[in-house]
Amino acid sequence: MAFDIDMIERVYSNIKERVDAAREITGKPLTLAEKILYSHLWDGKSDKAYTRGKDYVDFAPDRIALQDATAQMALLQFMQAGKSKVAVPTTTHCDHLIQAKEGASNDLKHANSVSSEVFNFLESVSNKYGLGFWKPCATRNKWFSKNIKLHSIINFITSLW
Repeated sequence: MAFDIDMIERVYSNIKERVDAAREITGKPLTLAEKILYSHLWDGKSDKAYTRGKDYVDFAPDRIALQDATAQMALLQFMQAGKSKVAVPTTTHCDHLIQAKEGASNDLKHANSVSSEVFNFLESVSNKYGLGFWKPCATRNKWFSKNIKLHSIINFITSLW
């Protein structure tokens, strides 16, 4: 479930329409955050402009990306929810606990030494509950170079900005 191109294409085929509708409802240009939020409303399209700090809004995320530094708490909470697997594609990325100090090779070795217990826990939980798992330094370049179709979708999304 970590990578479902059909779901991704379905979600992003509606973004332009939802952003245009939100722009019309609010009567103003939208920030990137507003475009993302209005295009991920639980009921699809909004019938009103929401006010920050005042309105309660339900969202339907199409994907969740966790970073190693905060994923531990999120996954511990998920484990307590009694679910057998994640409901939407979710990935855990282990790249935030690598401190840049002495160069990539030494920094990665140090992170693997100091944070191995965290990385092992995250990998185990990710495997158990159907999350994609990206080991330290595996996240960025490999993912984008192998997913050209997804890269095209990302280019489409950025064209909406």
